[in-house]
Amino acid sequence: MERQVRLEEISDGRKYGLNDMVRADCNGCEGCSACCQGMGNSITLDPLDIYNLTINLNMTFEEFLADRIELSVIDGIILPHLKMVGHQERCVFLNEKGRCDIHAFRPGICRLFPLGRCYDENNLYYILQIHECKKSTKSKVKVQKWIDIPDIKKNEQFILEWHNLMKRARNIIAQVNNNKMKELNMFLLNTFFVTPYDPQTDFYSQFHERHKMALRNVNNS
Repeated sequence: MERQVRLEEISDGRKYGLNDMVRADCNGCEGCSACCQGMGNSITLDPLDIYNLTINLNMTFEEFLADRIELSVIDGIILPHLKMVGHQERCVFLNEKGRCDIHAFRPGICRLFPLGRCYDENNLYYILQIHECKKSTKSKVKVQKWIDIPDIKKNEQFILEWHNLMKRARNIIAQVNNNKMKELNMFLLNTFFVTPYDPQTDFYSQFHERHKMALRNVNNS
């Protein structure tokens, strides 16, 4: 989900790299789960998130759609997002103790928080969002340690490729008729989310193959 705002409106104004220290460590979020409630459709999932969820919970994408994730049109693209339930609109994976049941393989947006990503040409950097986290006391932590994702450079390349593909798809969808819009959306949904990933094969190699196929399709739209 893209936000068209000035950095100084939502952040401390700094751009952070992986090796920079940032005051983002919430010290285990003890006693707080505010960012796991009332998030609407904002916790969008990318292909790596779906890979991790389906493999770790041994469920198909369709099974998740039954009661754990939902689909919404976000900036013109159909994307999956975590489901909020109950009158407090709690994340479906938030347990009765206010802790995350999938913390070890939580989605990328959850890993980042309270950080955010910004994109500049073919690079990405991180920002510290200042209006999002309710914890008043935070410790400094290295960005890479906070995100805590293996093969971080591969991950950043994946994030860039996914971002650029979504940007390209949104631009095309804004110019085509409803039938073409639906066709492209269903292609992307099936290619990156519905079609199962092989748990015995590296995610990034599988993504790159699907990405090449998607680029051909999108560029021909």
